[in-house]
Amino acid sequence: MDFAFSAEEEAFRADLRAFLDEELPEWWRGMFVDDERAIPLTREICRKLAERGWLTMAWPPEHGGSGASPWMQTIVREEMWAREEPRGPQYMNLNYIGPLIMRFGTADQQARFLPPMARGEVIWCQGFSEPDAGSDLAALRTAADDRGDHFVVNGQKIWTSYADAPADWCLLLVRTDPGAPKHDGISVLMVDMASSGIRVRPIGTMAGPHEFNEVFLDDVVVPRANLLGEQNRGWEVIVTGLTFERVGIARYARAGALLERLVEHANATGLAADPRVRQQLADLRARYEAARVLAYRAVSQQAAGEVPTVEASIARMHATLLEQDVGHVGLELLGPVGLLRADDTRAALRGEVPRQWVRNVPTTVAAGTLEVQKDIVAQRGLGLPRPR
Repeated sequence: MDFAFSAEEEAFRADLRAFLDEELPEWWRGMFVDDERAIPLTREICRKLAERGWLTMAWPPEHGGSGASPWMQTIVREEMWAREEPRGPQYMNLNYIGPLIMRFGTADQQARFLPPMARGEVIWCQGFSEPDAGSDLAALRTAADDRGDHFVVNGQKIWTSYADAPADWCLLLVRTDPGAPKHDGISVLMVDMASSGIRVRPIGTMAGPHEFNEVFLDDVVVPRANLLGEQNRGWEVIVTGLTFERVGIARYARAGALLERLVEHANATGLAADPRVRQQLADLRARYEAARVLAYRAVSQQAAGEVPTVEASIARMHATLLEQDVGHVGLELLGPVGLLRADDTRAALRGEVPRQWVRNVPTTVAAGTLEVQKDIVAQRGLGLPRPR
């Protein structure tokens, strides 16, 4: 299959790169940094992308998009992740929360929630994982009591990125039928984060800059109008959303960008004379190309109107392992100076290597662990039986 981009698509990539060169300041290191300027900058970048019609390129025009092909949107994803995601938290709105509302939402919900996303005005977070429901997401216990025209929600979510960005809305998974089998009785609510009864508590991690949060929900009232999809049939929404999320994050692009800098460093310092170094870098380059093509295979299925569940899992496994290994090899090549962070004047490559390594320790857990991805491939792709 030929995944070459057309001349028009490559011209757009050049325009997008020029835009980012102009808009991103010298201090930009990504959104997961201890810099209060980062999130406001991402909001401004999204607004400017929206003005150019680049923020939701592949969305239908009736939902604020340009009706462009998924391949044009893939270019946006690649260039954004190669630059440490200048769209900030809004990448989630664009990659899968918005498309979920298009697929499962009512006309009123689409008219209410999609335009602010397309204008780059709103930040969403996802309330999925719980202290006792991570990889086994169907074990979630956050309860939504049906009161007719509204639900009353009680429970706790954990590892909620961007909840204190601050997020404006949360895509929340709740249990609406506690007596049903665990994959049934789950519903999806769209919750205003300004609602009474919501409390957000940051979680410190070894990565340094704050990213994760706990979210506590105590008697939170959610209107029935904010139920996404059918009540008690939220598992289909979850599976579709996770597939979109896995395809929508071009992790291989960020790994490839850092790999190029490592190659430049090796050539400039003489490290490239070592055959072992050349072998390590060449191996990573081959794996980058494989991860990119695997992602493109999933995108091609999306372009055909399919949901690439198995293919998305395969692509995600390769991309996340590549990200981690680029960080490992980078630290090995740079030696002790490679541990210095960006605020140290002696730091090599602007401190990108230690940031890559630390940031990607949890990547094989986010959006479904590596083990879960292997199960999906084994059971849904290869037809192997579930373990007893």
